Amino acid sequence: MIRALRIPFRKLYFLNLLWIAFFGFSLQAQLSDNAQISIITCDSGQELYSSFGHSAFRVQDTAQGINWVYNYGTFDFNTPNFYSKFAKGKLLYSLSVSKFSDFLFTYELENRWVKEQILNLNLEEQNALFQFLENNRKPENRDYKYDFLFDNCATKLPEVLKKVLGNSIEFNGEHLKNHYTFRDLIQQNLLTNSWSSFGIDLALGSVIDREASPEEYMFLPKYVMLQMNNTTQSQSPLVLRERTVLDYNEKRFGGNFGTTPLFWLLLLLLFTLSISYIDLRNATRSRWLDFFFISDYWICRITYFLPMVPDRPFINCK
Repeated sequence: MIRALRIPFRKLYFLNLLWIAFFGFSLQAQLSDNAQISIITCDSGQELYSSFGHSAFRVQDTAQGINWVYNYGTFDFNTPNFYSKFAKGKLLYSLSVSKFSDFLFTYELENRWVKEQILNLNLEEQNALFQFLENNRKPENRDYKYDFLFDNCATKLPEVLKKVLGNSIEFNGEHLKNHYTFRDLIQQNLLTNSWSSFGIDLALGSVIDREASPEEYMFLPKYVMLQMNNTTQSQSPLVLRERTVLDYNEKRFGGNFGTTPLFWLLLLLLFTLSISYIDLRNATRSRWLDFFFISDYWICRITYFLPMVPDRPFINCK
């Protein structure tokens, strides 16, 4: 769902200024008749931050030498407590712009497929979308408070399209035959019996057991891609055509059973049964074990209901 940025934001900003100056680009530039704007969808990766895939806008205009990707999934990988903030929805994200070839390089290295949906927009609509993105990438506009469910690199795409195209765009949800909760949708992208699955379940708590609406499915990039194929703009299909940019087989990453949560829970169960058997034979009671499980019980209860408190960003977003 997201693409890591491993260089400091200060350096990124300086490089962006140099890059814009080098290409002599003006924010008031207009796209030519040869321009195309498309939605890019990328396969999931092995790391937790890439487990959900990725979405971005691509703007092409050969007449002006433009082949850029507008990426709402940029973050600072060196952020303190990165994984904790990611799971809890507290990371600060930014819109960045890069050359398409640079963007694609990461996915080529990781053997992840990339698909492109070219949008059926006239020149006026393309320029409106282009100017919106250019305005949005300004330093004063580019940052936003990431929300795992309601405000991420995937949700930004339909949000931007709705802002630019207004009521002429219609998201048709009839293609979704099954009704999933947010938890169901999240687990579709995670390996069963993995620490990432266990951690996200624990961090997000009971709030993700609510059934998602068709538009809310689009917090996941693959559902954005599916929805775009079932979206109309001025009663015409929004997607003009779809093509595969990089073609790799979709894969699921496995792991060693000895490192999974289930293994350690079984080990804890075996240890507990052994202590209990010894206590039973000696007619004693290990109070430290009681204290451990009572403490663990209350920690789990507090963690499970923690997402319901008001300062959780993804609760107040909708």
